[in-house]
Formats: sequence, structure tokens, C-alpha cells
Amino acid sequence: MERTLKGNGPLYPVLGLASCVTFLYMSFGDLIYYSQEPAQNNFVSKSGTQLMLRGKAFYVNGWNSYWLMDQAVEDYSRPRVRAMLQSGAKMGLTVCRTWAFNDGAYNALQISPGQFDERVFKGLDYVIAEARQHGIKLILSLVNNLQPFGGKTQYVTWASEQGYGLSSSNDSFFYDPSIRNNFKTYIMTMLTRKNTITGIEYRDDPTIFAWELMNEPHCMTDPSGNILQHWIAEMASFVKSIDKNHLLTVGLEGFYGPSNPEKLSANPGDWASSLGSDFIRNSNISNIDFASVHIYVDQWILDQELEEKLKFVRKWMHSHIDDSGKILKKPVLFTEFGLSNKNKDFDPSHRDRFYKTVFDVIYESAKKNGAGAGGLAWQFMVEGMEEYSDDYGIVPWEIPSLYKLITEQSCKLKVV
Repeated sequence: MERTLKGNGPLYPVLGLASCVTFLYMSFGDLIYYSQEPAQNNFVSKSGTQLMLRGKAFYVNGWNSYWLMDQAVEDYSRPRVRAMLQSGAKMGLTVCRTWAFNDGAYNALQISPGQFDERVFKGLDYVIAEARQHGIKLILSLVNNLQPFGGKTQYVTWASEQGYGLSSSNDSFFYDPSIRNNFKTYIMTMLTRKNTITGIEYRDDPTIFAWELMNEPHCMTDPSGNILQHWIAEMASFVKSIDKNHLLTVGLEGFYGPSNPEKLSANPGDWASSLGSDFIRNSNISNIDFASVHIYVDQWILDQELEEKLKFVRKWMHSHIDDSGKILKKPVLFTEFGLSNKNKDFDPSHRDRFYKTVFDVIYESAKKNGAGAGGLAWQFMVEGMEEYSDDYGIVPWEIPSLYKLITEQSCKLKVV
């Protein structure tokens, strides 16, 4: 692997922040180069435990803005999409994870099984076209385990209303043949969509970094994990039969399951192994290209001081980086991480320390050519989006100390 600074130490420590930011603008301001180079060279790929782009290791400093498609539908809110992507590029961020689904809700993309609102699809076209213009790659998630934006609950409701559902359980999404076929129709429609702005089918667009099968899949009615494992294998194979260009991940939180009992002690609690997901088993499917992990220590571990929570974060990350490198032999991305401002005795400095902890572990792995391929913060917004916020959401440039940490991480990963 090429390392221009190998043996000399990273360039970053000798750069002042101003020099680092200048370097970022120069390094990421390659729109003409990005647009002119043959499309095949612009797909992110993997080689062993490393993500690759244009023949070099690709480390991700990115973010989540789940709301991009939804905001791109209406004329009044569409400028927020451009503003967010433009601001991300200015921070040196390279990847944004966002929803490529909205099932049966307000501004639904999928109105009913296999029926789509073209107006909303054009919103997603706009998101992809804007990301391309700003040199941002996208991870597009295909369905939600949770109820917001429809999710698996909406698929089960549709099946029940139309008289073909085997069960009213939300988990029938994973095993009902008719529902599985409905989801495959969704996948086929999404991957073969021709962008009305760029003229490029989604499956042929290198702006898309990867597909994610589901946001935080759980199948709690089957703690053995067999049902979810079979669903992941089936859907991963189906995606790859249509799209051989893009990487694919599951969308896991990273909880260890019964297939590796020796790993259960790394979970944040006994409850984590009973959700039907299984990090190593699920991620080890051949058509899954990289592992995904989330970090919500304040949700998972209550009544502990910040120091203990940060200690868990480091242990959690190191465990998954080690397993990805030694067992899975695949890269791992920490695709969601955040710290709530509703925690008891919350202070803004706590969030700074949390972000720095995550960033440091990723950077340490990158310096050693490890499997830790990067992270994506949850979640970033632009001004005036209070209704889309949660207790993790931030406008980064309104928090100078955090903005500095983010841009520094971009610089460090660029020159590692």
C-alpha cells in the first residue's frame, strides 16, 4: 500500500490548523478531475481490509444527514441539501449516509408496494447529482428497521391490508415470501433508476459509495439469529445480481450474537445478544463487503460517568476493528456515532471528548493499515432545521471546538 509519509511520521502535527484547512481545500477541490476521470476509476472498492479509491487507501471522515431526499422534494427546502453537501465538502468530509427510502409516510417515495412517487424520486436524483458536484460519496440505506419513514412495519401493514401477510409481526418482513418479493421489487427499482438530472442509472453511478440493506436490523422473535441471517444472505445476493459496481453493507449496530459466545462480554449488556442480529455472523456473508457498527454509549450504558463511557467506546471500537481484520478480513465503518445533549450533567465539552475518542481510534487504525476504515457522525444539519433535529443533531460550524476536531480529522486521514 502506498504511504507517501511512511517512516517519516504523519505530516499533520507540523501543520497549523490554517495550513491544514488550506490543504483540505486543495485536496478536495478536485471537481474537474473527479468529473473527467473514467467512471470506473471513481467507484470505491475494497482490497482486503482496506477501502480503495483510485488505487489508494480511502479513509472515511463523514456524516449522516438522513433527511436529504425528503428536503429535496420541495422547492423551499431544496437549498438545504446543497448547503449541507457544500459545507461537508468544506470540512473535508468525503461520505454522507442518508435514507433512500420513505415508505407510506409524508412525501413517501414508495406509496404502496411497487408504486413510486416520481416527484420524490426526482428529489433523490437531485441529492445524488448535488453530491456528485461537491465530490461527496453517498451511502444509501434501503429500508428502516424502525417505524419512522415507514420501515419494515409499513411493509407488514401493506401485506395485511392486501390480505397476503402471513403474520402481523413486524418480523414477518424477514420471512414472509410476499413481503420479501415486495422488497426485492423496491431494490430492483432503486438500483436501476435512471437519474433524471445526470442520465446515469444508480447502479452505474460512482457517486454512490455503497448500499446499506437496512438501518439497524433486529429480528427479536428469533434470538438465534437464523431468520435475519437468511434474509441478509438472500438480499445481499439479489443486490449483487443487479449491481456489481457498488459495495454493500448490512447496517448493523455491531452487537455480538450467539454464534460467538466468547464475544458476548463485549456487548453493552445482556439484552444486546437477544435482538436477532449477530455482528460477526451477519458481516461474514460473502456478498457483504464491509462491516458496519454504531456507537451510542449514552443509550446503552446508563448511570456511568463520562470516563467509563469513553473507556467502553475505545474497547467497543478496538474489538470490532480487531474482529474485522482477523476474522472477517474486511473493512469496518462506524456508520453512526453521537452523544446526546440530554444526558445528565451534559456539557458541550463532553461531546468534544466523545468525538475525539472516536476519531483517535480510527486514526490509530489507519496509521497501522488496520481494518478501521472511518466513521460517520450522527447527525449534521444546516441552520433552521430544528424540526429535523434530535438530541444528537448539530450544526457543526456553530460549535467552533467541534468544527476544529472534524476538520482536523479530515486532514489527518487525507495524509495518513
